This record gives sequence, C-alpha cells and structure tokens, in this order.
Amino acid sequence: MSLTIVKHATCTFCGCVCDDIELHAEGDKIVKTKAACSLGTSWFLNHTAERLYPAALIDGKEASVDDAIETAAEFLYQANMPLVYGMSNVTCEAQREAVSLAEKIGAVIDSHTSL
Repeated sequence: MSLTIVKHATCTFCGCVCDDIELHAEGDKIVKTKAACSLGTSWFLNHTAERLYPAALIDGKEASVDDAIETAAEFLYQANMPLVYGMSNVTCEAQREAVSLAEKIGAVIDSHTSL
C-alpha cells in the first residue's frame, strides 16, 4: 500500500481550526500526524472511513434511521432538563441546528471544553 501525504490539513476537533497539519495515510487510514496537538493527533489517528456500525441503534440493536429519530424525539420530549453537548467535531451549520434544537426544547448547552 502506498503512503499518501496531505499537507496543510485542517483539524476541526477543538475549534482552533489548526490548518498547518501534515497527515500520512495508508489507504483510508491516517497513520501519522505532524504539527497536531495531542487532541488532534488522537482524533485523526482514531477516526476512520470504515463503516463499523449500523446507521442506527436502539437499545443496542440495529434499527432504521426513522425509528431512531422517533425514539430520540420521544426521549427529548420526556426529558426534564435535556443537554446538548459536544459539537466540537461538527460543522458550523450542525452547531447552528443543535442550538436551534436546544432553544426549542429548553435544553442546556455545553461543550467538551467545560471539562
């Protein structure tokens, strides 16, 4: 398998959007990073293009996406104090949608940086 080197890769993990990272990949798997912090390195090395899980799970069992959405909506409807958490690893558009959902359901919003 040949080694592919990507220069000036951008990491979106923590929100700093570092864009000076070099990635070394063998096939679809990143095997080495240069100039990434420990969070970025872990993110790049541990994420994969492989599909390891079904599209949706309910109680640990494979389910349709429609059923999973319906189940999630019911959980949110029944929640006393829902939490929208994370969002460091998603696009600005996805963050906007998460904030909109949080406002509609009266949720608390937090990010991993509060740790």
